[in-house]
Amino acid sequence: MTGSAPLPPPQAAPNSRAVAARVLARWMRTGAFPDRQVDAVERDRAFVMEMVYAAVRRRETLDWMIRQIAPRSPPVEVRALLHIGLVQLYFMDRVEAFAAVHETVDAARQTGVGWAARMVNAVLREAQRRRNDLLMWLRRTPPTVRLSHPLELLERWESEYGQTRAHRLCEWNNEPAAVCLRLRPGAPSADDYARRLSAIGVEAHPHPFAPSRFLRLGRGAHPPALPGFAEGWFYVQDPSTCIAPDMLAPAPGETVLDACAAPGGKTTILYESMEGRGALLACDHRADRLERLRENLARTGCHAIRVIEADADRLDAAGLAAMDPPAPAAFDAVLLDVPCTNTGVLRRRPDARWAFGRERLAALVRAQASLLRRVADLVRPGGRLVYSTCSLEREENQEQTRAFLKDRPDFRLKAERLLFPPDSHTDGAYAALLLREAALPSSPPRRALPVARRVLPRAGSKRAKEDA
Repeated sequence: MTGSAPLPPPQAAPNSRAVAARVLARWMRTGAFPDRQVDAVERDRAFVMEMVYAAVRRRETLDWMIRQIAPRSPPVEVRALLHIGLVQLYFMDRVEAFAAVHETVDAARQTGVGWAARMVNAVLREAQRRRNDLLMWLRRTPPTVRLSHPLELLERWESEYGQTRAHRLCEWNNEPAAVCLRLRPGAPSADDYARRLSAIGVEAHPHPFAPSRFLRLGRGAHPPALPGFAEGWFYVQDPSTCIAPDMLAPAPGETVLDACAAPGGKTTILYESMEGRGALLACDHRADRLERLRENLARTGCHAIRVIEADADRLDAAGLAAMDPPAPAAFDAVLLDVPCTNTGVLRRRPDARWAFGRERLAALVRAQASLLRRVADLVRPGGRLVYSTCSLEREENQEQTRAFLKDRPDFRLKAERLLFPPDSHTDGAYAALLLREAALPSSPPRRALPVARRVLPRAGSKRAKEDA
């Protein structure tokens, strides 16, 4: 139309560094989970996630680097940009230094802090120039800086495992987590499927922890794009997730409860063990997690599972029997995978290390104990219960189990297992198999114990003098 104003130029999409910096800045300000933010990213999601997770893991190291170079302490948005730039220069070998600096400086203009572009440019170029010196100085810093873990967590692990093993664990946590596939019944064998993936340029190797069941993919693989995804040939999960359902080992025809089921990896293993026969009830208390659970069960063809929205801490026999249709009031086998501090999965949940603290640990231990007491009542006499976490902390694992057994003499410990990530090459996990007695043995009659008499020493004896 004549005389009309020209249309504004289309806005360019923010580059990947800008997106990563925004996610990181929001986490720094509010503690918003990085993984949930990254899930909403549509463009270059894998690269954004790699930058964000690496920056979260290396937070203490990156802050130390900034203090060595920057003329002053930057505000949160600028600090996030510097973290994204530094993590590319020092901890992401695949990224060219020029691209790391140039794109991160450009991201400053796209994230509303264009005034700081010169500072970001200067700090990153100085970090690039002084790379060898900074790395040499870094080796001399305290372990909390060098290994980028909170002091409280590091000291706990040094006390539990010794300094060498504790530091190995920290180094393990600072590496990117591998994507692993569990091949399901009816899928090609691990070796055959690895060959199929290799033929289309996807690197895959049998996982050493369970080579016949799990494949470890090379970097950059996108599971939904792999052959067999829609058909349910595999489930994306770490091998550590199999120890709890394998320990429970439900048989076809049994009644089974998965009390904290989402997102569903362990549930599918239970279903496969039951060969689709029996009654399997999967619970979770959050609607968003239940949606993901249902999606995963549908994709993998696990249709004969009843999914309900319920808080495991409020489940009881009466409530289950009152459901429409009624659910079993007691179960042959129960899996209780409780909320925990996540200290076994810090590769995948790097922000969890910075949330760790005594108060949070104590609160989770109390919540776990409550869940364990409640769910134990749903195990029929002669049945079994597996308690599991993805934590390495004794209070959440061995001590929790022992405290439960002390209060519940009708249960006994059959087996337990703890995976230490640098040794198992998996995430960390704990599982304990608890068997409920079919019936408590009758107590033997109590015999009256003789009353102990105090024999008084003779007057004038050595003992009498000592007593005096």
